[in-house]
Amino acid sequence: MSPYALSMLMSSLAMGTIITLSSSHWFLAWMGLEINTLAIIPLMTKMHHPRATESATKYFLTQATASALLLFSATMNAWMTGEWTIMNMNSYTPTTILTIALAIKLGIAPFHLWLPDVLQGLDMMTCLILSTWQKLAPMALLILTSHQLNTTLLTLMALASAIIGGWGALNQTQMRKIMAYSSIAHLGWMTLVISFAPNLALLNLMIYLMMTSSMFMMLMALNATNMNKLSVSWLKTPTLAASMMAGLLSLGGLPPLSGFLPKWLILQEMTKHHLGALSTVMALSALLSLFFYLRLSYMISMTSPPNISNANLAWRKKNNMSLINPILIVLSSMLMPITPMLLM
Repeated sequence: MSPYALSMLMSSLAMGTIITLSSSHWFLAWMGLEINTLAIIPLMTKMHHPRATESATKYFLTQATASALLLFSATMNAWMTGEWTIMNMNSYTPTTILTIALAIKLGIAPFHLWLPDVLQGLDMMTCLILSTWQKLAPMALLILTSHQLNTTLLTLMALASAIIGGWGALNQTQMRKIMAYSSIAHLGWMTLVISFAPNLALLNLMIYLMMTSSMFMMLMALNATNMNKLSVSWLKTPTLAASMMAGLLSLGGLPPLSGFLPKWLILQEMTKHHLGALSTVMALSALLSLFFYLRLSYMISMTSPPNISNANLAWRKKNNMSLINPILIVLSSMLMPITPMLLM
């Protein structure tokens, strides 16, 4: 792809998200989401592969459906209330349609089926953009309207996302599909607490963005698209493989790593609202995610394929990892242990 076209598309991605984040009018928010969708589709099809075309088609159809539902919800709310303000949605039907539209945009269960298939047909950099940057605008709208949405519907979708996100990745061998189900599970935790404490959902989103960004950057540096390639990463670059193992355990929410902090705070908040049974189910669903993260960590550290030639080892070869990745690795794995030091 031409650098000029790439810079224009990346600028459009940034502009669409900024328009949505800074808008107080539903039409401007919808316009920002549409700019986002139209800007990422050329990035999806730059590989000129049938799987990339299929992923772009699926993504366009789902996002167009969600945008139509969102615009229909905003129009119905304007017809009932007489204004287009985002913060004024008090009617039951528009808020329900809006919740479904944002769930489709984000890939929250039961509207999650498009996300693993779309990510599997893309390259790692586009997967990184789709899993991180593209979540910002819909999640911002969800946080802005969280006090007006149906709490029961959000809780049911959060519970389904946490269970499906952990269960769906158990039989996967492709890293992009595993990261897609990991995204679904993390979105479930954010959706669960968004009605009770939006600031905790924002904290969870920030930590999720750091962990997912560092994980995709390490996968790009190792050129690991499946478990078989991941299992030889320790022989190629031991330092990067150890960092990936810490990142995987942090994604699983193992203490005292960074991923444990939002889960701990969310469970504490749910317990304060006397939702002990729901907290127990969410904690048990986190064990499903932790199992496949531990399985990946075991494959990286404890297994090595036979008949590896010394010529294939890359101990001293330069890898293509950017300078920002070590910072993201430290933040995504060691944010919780260093938090008391930062507060002193």
